[in-house]
Formats: sequence, structure tokens, C-alpha cells
Amino acid sequence: MPHNSDCPCGSGRLHAECCGPYLAATALPPDAEALMRSRYSAYVLCDEAYLLATWHPDTRPASLGLDQEPATKWLGLAVKRHEDAGNGRAMVEFVARYKIGGRAHRLHETSRFLLEHGRWWYLDGKSP
Repeated sequence: MPHNSDCPCGSGRLHAECCGPYLAATALPPDAEALMRSRYSAYVLCDEAYLLATWHPDTRPASLGLDQEPATKWLGLAVKRHEDAGNGRAMVEFVARYKIGGRAHRLHETSRFLLEHGRWWYLDGKSP
């Protein structure tokens, strides 16, 4: 991704100053929302390695098969809420819009995150 491009996560910041360092493994997301935004950016950029690396080992699938799915065009992300529950647990509710084969879709999810050894992990998500 060009250094001076807007970040796909919709933060309004440049990718190099937002999710870029997380995807490049030069920094760790400081909270669950930053991790969730970086994971959205990874979906936009088809970075399956990052998605798997940030998924908690207890719930992580063996692969995501992003290269085998029909082409997904990600259209935008809206973070609805972020709650730090304490004890290293947090929740992020978001809506991600995308198209597959010209047909529009929405992914509305409430995701759970866990902080272990100074690092945030994606655990799982449910549709509200």
C-alpha cells in the first residue's frame, strides 16, 4: 500500500501512521479497537497471515482461504462501540460493508478480545 494512502480502516489517518505499523509487525495495537481496525485493514489488503497471527490460538482456524473466496471489495468500516471490560477483556461492535459479485453486504459483529502478555488477541464474534 502506498505510504501516503488513507488507512482502509476509516480512521482518517494515513495507513503508515495508523494500521500500517501493526500489519508490518513493527508495533502492537494498543487496544482492542486498534486491533479490530487493523484486522479490517488486513481483510481489505488480503493479508491472511496477519489475520491468523492476531487470532487467539484457542479459537484460530487453520486457514481463512481468502485466496479461494470470490473477490471481496471492502467498502467501509463503522465502529459502533468499544468497551474495555477490565481483566484483559474488551468488546468492539462494528459494521463492515462490502460487495461480492456486485452485490452489497453488511457484516455487523460484536467481537471479543483478550489481552495476554501485553498483546491483544481477537477471540471471536457474534452478530447482534
